[in-house]
Amino acid sequence: MNQDKYVFAQLVEFLNNDKFRRLVDQYDGNRYVKHFTCWNQLLAMMFGQLSNRESLRDLIVALEAHQGKRYHLGLGREPIAKTTLASANQNRDYRIFEDFAFYMMKEACEKRTTNIMNIPGRKYAFDSTTIPLCLATFPWAKFRKKKGGVKAHVLYDIEAQVPAFYTVTTASKHDSTAMSTIHYEPNAYYIFDRAYDSFRELYKIHLTESFYVVRAKTNLKYKTIKWKRRMPKNILTDAEVKLTGYLSEKKYTESFRIIGFYDEENEREFTFLTNAKHLSALDVANLYKKRWLIELLFKWLKQHLKIKKFWGTTENAVRIQISVAIITYCLVAIVQHDMQLKRSTYEVLQILSISLTDKTPLQDLFDKTNFNDVKDQFNPLIPGLFD
Repeated sequence: MNQDKYVFAQLVEFLNNDKFRRLVDQYDGNRYVKHFTCWNQLLAMMFGQLSNRESLRDLIVALEAHQGKRYHLGLGREPIAKTTLASANQNRDYRIFEDFAFYMMKEACEKRTTNIMNIPGRKYAFDSTTIPLCLATFPWAKFRKKKGGVKAHVLYDIEAQVPAFYTVTTASKHDSTAMSTIHYEPNAYYIFDRAYDSFRELYKIHLTESFYVVRAKTNLKYKTIKWKRRMPKNILTDAEVKLTGYLSEKKYTESFRIIGFYDEENEREFTFLTNAKHLSALDVANLYKKRWLIELLFKWLKQHLKIKKFWGTTENAVRIQISVAIITYCLVAIVQHDMQLKRSTYEVLQILSISLTDKTPLQDLFDKTNFNDVKDQFNPLIPGLFD
């Protein structure tokens, strides 16, 4: 049966059309629409991102080249004009696509959950990536005097290796201020870089009976309450401390743990703060090391958002494109899980990028494609991470 369907159409079957339709109805997305529906809009943008289209014009040219396949790809019978897609991105409610992205993230997290470190509880990394924009084209996204940009703040499920939550702000917003948007779960672990040492927010995590691991800044002021004298290899410090200073003490009134760790591989020293007093110091260091996994998503976003060529110049259009990129990433993760593929996420994405209009069953596509034939056509997202 699938041999009569295009690869892209087979991928679309993994999307919940009913859920998306309900969101469209909720936000009245198809009001006055005759041909190019929100569903067509979603699929057109996903096709462009998966096939590495460089711009809106590039996408329209590609769709025109496959006009005989357009209906069977799920893109409708009518030709898609550049102005039609740009207008849809500018004017249709971004919450349709954002809410669907939240739905896809939840589904992907639930399906792909594992326990990679044998530590009970979910494990998340929170970080942001800045997407630069031309200030002349995007004046609403002023960042610096001559620069524009937005930030995607992402809560990444380390074990499922998919995003669990995200929010978009202008690039001028400080990273730590976005911590207040997270819904903290009891008995979960939240891993941050040193830009997130907001003790008010860290104490909030502590009060929800969840745990944090954050890299400390060098100017931290504290007093030591007690310390461990016998420490394993590469652990330089393991002590219980309290903040000093009137304002700091008011923000975080209890003691927490400070751990010094020497990374032999990179010949660097790290200092971590955590309230996870039940873990070994090495477990805390290993939790922090797992935060690099969020870079997989950030590389995907920067590679496929075509930073200077957004398909629409309003904030609404930028939010829609970021949401569709998240949806696409989660879709590939779900396909990888449901089909029990032994390919890496990177391999799946690269194989799909050159196969969307093939009539090959997905299982055959991933089983028979020689990845060596396709990997040299693209720069790897992060060399070695997908091996």
